[in-house]
Amino acid sequence: MDKHDSRDIHPAEVAFEKSRGRGGGGRRGGKGSDKGSDTQISKALSRLLRHQAENAGIKLDKEGYARLDHVLNWGPLKPIGPSVSDIRRVVQNCEKKRFSLKPDPSLEPRPDEESDDASHFLIRANQGHSLSLESEHMLAAVDSSSIPPTVLHGTFFYFWAAILESGGLKKQGRQHIHCTTGTPEDDVVGIRKDAELTIEIDVAKSMEDGFKWWTSENGYVLTEGNEEGMLPLQYFKEVRGRLRDVGILVKDGEVVGNLPEGIKMHIPAGKGGRGRGGGGKGRGRGRGR
Repeated sequence: MDKHDSRDIHPAEVAFEKSRGRGGGGRRGGKGSDKGSDTQISKALSRLLRHQAENAGIKLDKEGYARLDHVLNWGPLKPIGPSVSDIRRVVQNCEKKRFSLKPDPSLEPRPDEESDDASHFLIRANQGHSLSLESEHMLAAVDSSSIPPTVLHGTFFYFWAAILESGGLKKQGRQHIHCTTGTPEDDVVGIRKDAELTIEIDVAKSMEDGFKWWTSENGYVLTEGNEEGMLPLQYFKEVRGRLRDVGILVKDGEVVGNLPEGIKMHIPAGKGGRGRGGGGKGRGRGRGR
C-alpha cells in the first residue's frame, strides 16, 4: 500500500529492503544541506522509524518517537545530510502524512517550533511498523460509535490467488494490517493509484468477533488481526475491480466470482519484482496462479 515501504499485507507482496547502515547517538545541530532529495530522506526515515531503530541503537518511546538528533546520525541518513528544516519540509509535504515531528516535551523551556537544533525535536512514523510498539500508546481505538462508514484495502490481480489460498489478509512482518477509508471510486490516500482490486472490510462484524481496530494520526485504519495475524475472508464485505470491471469476486464473506480467464497480471513496482516481472496472464480460477 505504500511504495516507500515494501512490507505489505500478504507474503506474496513482501520484498523487505533491509538497511545495511548502522547509526548511533550523538547530537546534531541541524546544519543545512542540499544533498539528496526529499524522497531519499523520506524513504530513509521510513526504513529507520518503522523497522530498523532497534538494530540501529535508536530508542523509541512508547508513542514511537525518537530523538531527531539521533536519527540524523544514523548511517544511511548521514551522507544525505538533511538539516532540521529539510526534515520539517519532508514531514509537512508528505501527502500520506507518514511522519510526526514535535518539540521534545521533556525540555524546559519548551523549544521553539522553528528551532534549527535537532536535539530539540522528536520524530516518529505514524504507522507501518514491524517494530513492536503498544497500539494504545500510538493509535486511537475504534469503538462501535467510531467505525468508519467504509474501510478498504487495495491489492492487485497478481496477489489475489494467494490471498484466497491463505484465507485472508496477513500483516506479515508488520504490526498491523493496513486499510483506509473512502469509497472504491475515490482516489484515497492509503490505496496505491495503480491498485487493481479493492477489498471492503466489515469492521463491525469483525469487532463483534473480538478483533481490535485502530486509527493512526495520518488516517489509516489498522488491525492486528487474529492470533495468527490474519483478517479472514469471512470479513470481506465486497471485493471488486478498481481500474477495470472484473465483476464482484467476494460478497459478504463468500467467493462469488473469479478473475476473468486470461487477465493480464504483473508484479507491481515495489512489490518484489521491482515492476519488471510477472507480465503473465491469469488463469481466472481464483485459487491458483
